[in-house]
Amino acid sequence: MDGVNTGTASRIHGLDTLRALAVTLVVLHHYTLFVSDAPTFGWVGTMGWAGVDLFFALSGYLIGNQIFGALGSARGFGLARFYGRRLLRTLPNFWVVLALYALWPAWRGDADMLPLWQYLTFTQNIHLEPGTAFSHAWSLCIEEQFYMVLPAAALCGAALGRGGVHLRWAWCALLLAVAGGMLARATIWQDGQDATNRLGYYYQYIYYSSWCRADELLAGVALALMKHRAPGLWRRILAYGNALLAAGVLVIGATFAWFLADHYAFAQTVAGYPLLALGFALLILAALAPGSLLHRVRVPGAASLALWSYALYLTHKSVSVLVAARMAQAGYRAEAPVTIVACMVASLAAGWLLYRLVETPFMRLRARWDAALSPVPAPALR
Repeated sequence: MDGVNTGTASRIHGLDTLRALAVTLVVLHHYTLFVSDAPTFGWVGTMGWAGVDLFFALSGYLIGNQIFGALGSARGFGLARFYGRRLLRTLPNFWVVLALYALWPAWRGDADMLPLWQYLTFTQNIHLEPGTAFSHAWSLCIEEQFYMVLPAAALCGAALGRGGVHLRWAWCALLLAVAGGMLARATIWQDGQDATNRLGYYYQYIYYSSWCRADELLAGVALALMKHRAPGLWRRILAYGNALLAAGVLVIGATFAWFLADHYAFAQTVAGYPLLALGFALLILAALAPGSLLHRVRVPGAASLALWSYALYLTHKSVSVLVAARMAQAGYRAEAPVTIVACMVASLAAGWLLYRLVETPFMRLRARWDAALSPVPAPALR
């Protein structure tokens, strides 16, 4: 959710649409959880948490695409360049919003702050208790941890590949990682049957857990691996753009219905997240397929939402809570259309301000720094 490219030259409309959809789902879900405490947007708000999973799939593909593309280029892949670009991308926005939580009591409300080092080291999500300040940054923690691991794994794979190890081992490693996540969720779910607060246990040890929530990231990496290591298969698959779109919608629709029946059941916990990963991977393929409607149709406003999505994700929850409190003082309920509109407009404005005042200058700085390191243009992160 943190890697939108600030450039526009190579933007893909389908990916913009998916990113805009992801942040919209998350914003609506958090409104129902933290503002209205009611099914304000029906099943869309209830299932809006899956927007984070869509962000994960997009991040896995886009970061994997950058890494595998650089490994196959003349310049090669450099860890220092990669981490430098990632830190300039993620830290400025995050630090500004973290400062708001730490220094402005109204911004965090009644929620307790965790020790500052947990936020700064992106380990906040480990055994995270629901309801703490800036709790929605758990997903950013998982992404940052993933970015630490993936480049090293890719470099090791490339070295082994030069030694004659077949590509199939990379696919086996990805499948084993997915199977490991399923096993971890199954084991932790079973161990929590005697927990006093089973819902809190579920979020603390399964939903927020790094080793339980990598399915979509791995699916995205699998797409990037196919693109760069099996280009013939990649081209053949992308020839069926609208079929991919239909299949993705079908898988996501069925999985959403399954989760709506019981989000926290054993079967959904173990197999539901890999199914979401499959569905979102199909949608990403459809977004990349030139013949797909998702690729060809430019949804008004989607490109802007995609650009602001990281900033909007970081700020929207507190903004909505603060605005809704003001509206309540004026006599408007949280579910009143005027309150909903006020919260959404304020969230968009806050996200845009953070994007313009913090994110954009640092993206320009990153572009200058990257150009100074090498005359060869660097592959765009997003």
